[in-house]
Amino acid sequence: MLIKSYIVDDEPLAVKLLESYVAKTPNMELVGSTTSSIKAMQDIAEKEIDLLFLDIEMPEMNGVELCKLIPRSVKVIFTTAYTQYAVESYRLNALDYLLKPISYSNFISAANKFRREEPEELSQKMLQGDTIFIKSESKYKRVSIKDILYIEGLKDYVKIYMANQSPIVSLMTMKHAEEMLSKNNFMRVHRSYIVNLDNVNLVERNRIVFGKEYIPISDTYKDKFMEILSLNNLTQ
Repeated sequence: MLIKSYIVDDEPLAVKLLESYVAKTPNMELVGSTTSSIKAMQDIAEKEIDLLFLDIEMPEMNGVELCKLIPRSVKVIFTTAYTQYAVESYRLNALDYLLKPISYSNFISAANKFRREEPEELSQKMLQGDTIFIKSESKYKRVSIKDILYIEGLKDYVKIYMANQSPIVSLMTMKHAEEMLSKNNFMRVHRSYIVNLDNVNLVERNRIVFGKEYIPISDTYKDKFMEILSLNNLTQ
């Protein structure tokens, strides 16, 4: 997933530093920067922004005031040279608080909090009855749960395979996917696979067959999976 970032700081050198950090960070894109909080407020209303690096000490309008005016969907990491604002930043549910001078290692640590929060937020807010919203490339796509065949884990991402549709890649751990869909008859059958039991039509040699694709059933999950098949009269 590409994280669309925006930088607000009244010090041009501080803006340049953060711009250089964004530029060399994989899966992060700079969609804008400014030294004016007023300009920032206008841009936030017009641009698609996921993550805001926001200086607290600003002329015209300080970062705390600006944070209270922006959509909750925009996540904020405060940057400042003053420690006394730390408590206020956490009251505003900021992802993190970076104290200047900001090192790249601290920048990455703060940015990773965005990556960890997104799947949890998705699992709590995106389920809508028989459909689910999946975030992929900064867009939310509505997917019918019954159309999902299986989910493949790819480190910090999952790839969701559906009937008659192209797969969707989303930033989410397998654990979050499993927790999110477990009540909808989905089951983990392998460290890297979750299947929709409602769409399982053929099992062959410890593998679930979806057309030309074969999903392995590991020993860890085999007994539970076979028990479920027996309960559904799919096996003797």
